[in-house]
Amino acid sequence: MLSLMYNHITRKLSALPSHSWQSVIGLEVHAQINSKSKLFSGADTSFSSPVNDNVSLFDCSIPGTLPVLNKKCVESGVLTALALNCRINPVSCFDRKHYFYADLPAGYQITQQRFPLAVDGKLDFQVFSHGTNKLPNAVQVRIKQLQLEQDSGKSLHDSDRSLVDLNRAGAPLMELVFEPDLTNGDEAAAMLKELVAILSRIDTCSCKMEEGALRVDANISIRRENEPLGTRTEIKNIGSIRGVAGAIEYEIKRQVAVREAGGEVVNETRSWDSVARRTVPMRDKEVQQDYRYMPEPNLPPLHVAMGPIQTGSVNADELQRLIPELPEETRHRLRVEKGLNLEQSIILVNDDSLLKIFQRIVGCGQVENKKLLANFLINDFITLLNKIEKDTCEVEESAEYLGEIVELLEKGHINRTTAKFLLEEILSENNKHSPMEIVRKKDLIQITDEKELTAFCEKVILENEKVVQAYKSGKTKVFKALLGSVAKLSKNKADMAKCTVILKRLLDE
Repeated sequence: MLSLMYNHITRKLSALPSHSWQSVIGLEVHAQINSKSKLFSGADTSFSSPVNDNVSLFDCSIPGTLPVLNKKCVESGVLTALALNCRINPVSCFDRKHYFYADLPAGYQITQQRFPLAVDGKLDFQVFSHGTNKLPNAVQVRIKQLQLEQDSGKSLHDSDRSLVDLNRAGAPLMELVFEPDLTNGDEAAAMLKELVAILSRIDTCSCKMEEGALRVDANISIRRENEPLGTRTEIKNIGSIRGVAGAIEYEIKRQVAVREAGGEVVNETRSWDSVARRTVPMRDKEVQQDYRYMPEPNLPPLHVAMGPIQTGSVNADELQRLIPELPEETRHRLRVEKGLNLEQSIILVNDDSLLKIFQRIVGCGQVENKKLLANFLINDFITLLNKIEKDTCEVEESAEYLGEIVELLEKGHINRTTAKFLLEEILSENNKHSPMEIVRKKDLIQITDEKELTAFCEKVILENEKVVQAYKSGKTKVFKALLGSVAKLSKNKADMAKCTVILKRLLDE
């Protein structure tokens, strides 16, 4: 009976009104630290190594082995905390979190629950709405704490047996616990994009979600206005930014459906089925798990030197000076120095390879109009890359040619249609010519002579009497069809801005 009720509810999710409900979302992000060795052992952390190849005696819990803290991981944790405006604790401690996992041989995880490395941070980001308003909304989310901890291994289940791969066991993680300040999936996705941009910029995490380097848990609840927080559910280990947005939006609608049907939301852990695009139950949380936290006896307190407190092997003040220009600072510089708008600056900074291409072209001094360059990269260039299924990082070496195309466009030597054609040509695997060589070889120089353009327009008017009559009778939408005929007649070489003026003048005579 309950399953029938649940199926009935889920079928009607998209039709339910949710405006009377408020959703509350908090994220927990596990980011694997860029380090050649694990958090407490010298074992390698390379991805896709042979099964059980990156395993030390400590990782598989051989009696008598002890943890040795990786200094590089501590530095990365402090650097990340500083970049996220956190307060560094001069003294932090490690704890044992006990629970049984077949892929965690010790039977406990070493983490920092009670006295973490850093607390009280904040992350500012922009969210674009789906409405007509193109201006993004500024949102801030608070960071409760940042802690260092070790990862567990991986269990592989077959029909009659389970196998364990300990390559990830002990891999260094930063757990970022965010306060429940988010309200929907779009905000969560935008926050994660900003976090990825920051971690990539300071090089403390690869952020390759497809490799498990960044995993997200989402805690979601709903309530009516002015009510206390509702019962939350947790969605574990979401492996993509798109998946985070989809899982949260589905779960909000599911909880609303349950409440609207008179039911109660159960405190449980769920997983995201990216194929069916729905959350599914994993285990309930009706009984609070007792992890039996206890101080890690084999690791002394971790001291970080900062300000007047100069005891510790890691110095926060020195790391602070190593922080590069962060994404929001780059966006501000692009708007102030290069004249870009907010949307352009956000899109460029969110794609590190695209930003590198933009900066290389600007650095060569090829293009004066930086806004034109940004538009070309964001619209034409990215559209073509999506079409041919390539990433920006694969074509960074084409930056010089891209700059040459925009330079030709800026100087009026080619029009937009020719620019798109040149873009396809230079990204072709068989191309061996520069954009200017292609223009000369194929005679693609833009026609700007007014007499020649007028002749094109006059011919189009003579050959399209019915369309011209429709235009003169008030059907002005057909003007685009006439312009298209002019472009075709000129073999897409006409200066269409001039043709627009000429054609209107001739039609109004």
